[in-house]
Amino acid sequence: MSYKKFFIPASALILLLSGCGANNEQDSSLPEEDPTGQEQQYDREESNDPYDMHHSDDRSHMHGMHGSSGEVPEGLEAAQNPKFPVSSEVVMHADHMPGMDGVKATVKGAYDTTVYSVTYTPADGGKPVKGHKWVIHEELEDPGKAPLKEGTAITMKTGHMPGMKGAEAIIESAEPTTVYMVDFVSGEDGKTVDNHKWVIESELSEAK
Repeated sequence: MSYKKFFIPASALILLLSGCGANNEQDSSLPEEDPTGQEQQYDREESNDPYDMHHSDDRSHMHGMHGSSGEVPEGLEAAQNPKFPVSSEVVMHADHMPGMDGVKATVKGAYDTTVYSVTYTPADGGKPVKGHKWVIHEELEDPGKAPLKEGTAITMKTGHMPGMKGAEAIIESAEPTTVYMVDFVSGEDGKTVDNHKWVIESELSEAK
């Protein structure tokens, strides 16, 4: 009788310990299993460089989609007979940032000037920004007579984007044209962008 009383609890104990061991082995394998790939995706998202979200000049997600107070540089003259007058509805054909191309906008201002695309290294650090569109002649420090030639080194005094004001830049292209300040709703996230600077005349068409 004593033998049977000892044997039965021992068997039960062995089975219990075996079950615990199996559960521990199964739990230890869980971190390695990721059938959905969500854990790997999370790691990739965390490692994304914030300057590589769009094309080469995109820090736009960091500064409210180029929204502004609506103030314009001193000396910038309003266009006398712009193709798209103030308050008119237009469609944008530009991809300066996500959610812009093909979106309707309202003209808030139209100005005659020379517009530049520029390459620069942000004054607050970060990767070079290539072919940024657009900076106008009045947003440059002591630029001299417009238009500036391609390859000219200049200093910017505008703050469209973080690190832009005070940064040295190289002129990539120059075009005398009418530039527009516009309001629009982003086609990407539905956010309202007020007083976006700048869109040039060739990037706009009349809204139907």
